[in-house]
Amino acid sequence: MPVDASNALLRWYVVDKRALPWRAAEGETPDPYRVWLSEVMLQQTTVAAVKPYFEKFTSRWPTVESLAAAEDGEVMAAWAGLGYYARARNLLACARAVAAEHGGRFPGAEEELLKLPGIGRYTAAAIAAIAFGRRAVVVDGNVERVVARLFAVEEPLPAARARLYELTDGITPGEGCGDFAQAMMDLGATICTPRNTACGICPLAADCRARIEGEPERYPVKLPKAAKPKRQGIAYWLQHEDHVLLVRRPAKGLLGGMLALPSGAWSASPVAGEGAPAAANWNEAGAVEHVFTHFALNLRLLCAEAGARGEGIWWPIERIGEAGLPTVFAKAAARAADWRRAA
Repeated sequence: MPVDASNALLRWYVVDKRALPWRAAEGETPDPYRVWLSEVMLQQTTVAAVKPYFEKFTSRWPTVESLAAAEDGEVMAAWAGLGYYARARNLLACARAVAAEHGGRFPGAEEELLKLPGIGRYTAAAIAAIAFGRRAVVVDGNVERVVARLFAVEEPLPAARARLYELTDGITPGEGCGDFAQAMMDLGATICTPRNTACGICPLAADCRARIEGEPERYPVKLPKAAKPKRQGIAYWLQHEDHVLLVRRPAKGLLGGMLALPSGAWSASPVAGEGAPAAANWNEAGAVEHVFTHFALNLRLLCAEAGARGEGIWWPIERIGEAGLPTVFAKAAARAADWRRAA
């Protein structure tokens, strides 16, 4: 990409950059904590979904030290609904590492950032460039799309990622790297979108090979997606008067550390009664569907009234929304409300 094109991109960014709550205002120094927090939250999640969570987290835990001191359960509950819960566990681990090993200050070098829990190549580069002004090659999904079109890369994803990284490295300037990275991401999010590209107002249009070919939306080339495997499961709503039994899922694994309804294993053929928290007169209450990264789940819900409260976490039903249930179990809880009204 010629220097003139790079300058055109940065001029466009000055005027048309997105107003995002984690970005420093004009003249302010970027806060590495806010940059890091936003980048972790934005992994595989939309800006619209992240905004309220980011504002909630930074209001409750305004510094990395305050987040490091938080209880695991509080953070997991605050994260509920944002998905990909391993990110929340890594978030805590990283905050505690920064607080304990770096005096509450994020390191500015990529190689040091990569040593922290949950920080991979993209996140390390984004923090180094945006928060510390270091030259780093920042490549997310939006940048991949822009670069694939700019150079008309025929190799399909994911195999093309190494080539796209090399191409991005070749056009990344030595100065103003943070603004350049954010400009590229904004361009992909607002103009060079997956469909209905706005080439007429793109600052890189003159140098874009895909536009010159007349088929920008053909890039990046992708292989057909494989169908997700389907699993079945059973969840149990056991209530006593105005409380429901919840469990804390194991720290490691899917939805680790989250409060949830008792549940059996999720498999192609679940075993009847597996995971039931007690012997009871279980009633069918329908099922909910949920799609995870690697599989689709059909979760049946069985409901029952307990004669007494045994051991465990008995949560007030009227405050179930405060439990921070993962989305799949929040759906099941909503289905249980239908059963309770009909009972």
